[in-house]
Amino acid sequence: MKLVENVIVGESKSIIVPVKVLSKPYDVFKRVIDIIVGIIGTILIIPTTIIIYIANMLLGDNGPVFYRQKRIGKEGKIFYMLKYRSMVIGADKKLKECIEKDDSLKMEYEKYKKLKKDPRITKLGNFLRKTSLDELLQFIHLIDGKMSLIGPRPFLETERADMGVYYNTIIQCKPGITRIMGS
Repeated sequence: MKLVENVIVGESKSIIVPVKVLSKPYDVFKRVIDIIVGIIGTILIIPTTIIIYIANMLLGDNGPVFYRQKRIGKEGKIFYMLKYRSMVIGADKKLKECIEKDDSLKMEYEKYKKLKKDPRITKLGNFLRKTSLDELLQFIHLIDGKMSLIGPRPFLETERADMGVYYNTIIQCKPGITRIMGS
């Protein structure tokens, strides 16, 4: 019985996705683990959020601590994934301005969906991204069932075209807060 299939997404991304639906006991066990890990992770979020809030204030960033971003979930349903905000307010507008002014930045963004030296990232945001602390809020999504501990990358709604012919395969399972090998 083949349980996973390696698929190519975009130019250089490879992910492993489930091919066959697993047994009900496995699904129940996985959900219980997701909830337990989600509760533990959510408890760790509380002091982290307080520290990030205070650090933002000390650095003069009075914007919100949290950021919601549309992602594609199981069965193609859109959900809002929570993250600690690591960019300036109005980052989407600033990105548009940057790539309109500089063709090399436009090419870099179109290829990688990010910029190596992104001018939109805040002082604290740089640290949050390097340490992946900006992703901690995803533990909440383990509890609410929108994500799983292990699964494919949670694609942005705007990246649907990048999923190509593999879209229907990828959306068969919940996105993961940790990625399946290769994704």
